[in-house]
Amino acid sequence: MNNHKFFSNLGLAMRAGKLVTGDTGVLDAIRSGEAKLVIMALDASPNAQKKYRDKCAHYEVPLTEFGTRDQLGAGIGKAERVVIAVIDAGFAQMLVRSQGKPAEVE
Repeated sequence: MNNHKFFSNLGLAMRAGKLVTGDTGVLDAIRSGEAKLVIMALDASPNAQKKYRDKCAHYEVPLTEFGTRDQLGAGIGKAERVVIAVIDAGFAQMLVRSQGKPAEVE
């Protein structure tokens, strides 16, 4: 059930214009402090996993791993996506809560 709620909320955030996708866009959002949460696919390559874990740790941006690249893409109505940045704190908290985790997003 949480999977359905998470992807439904992800689609809602996309329609609201509160997501950034793509490698360059997500990295820019992390560096600028605009990203409130980064979502990475569970099947991301080891290099991508290291890159985003390191960037998020350095810039103190919460990172969550959820779903496959196909599921993330389908959730936002696009082709497969490996990484997505949420640029709104409210949507970030909602997505973390829909995973069944306590929301600790600023």
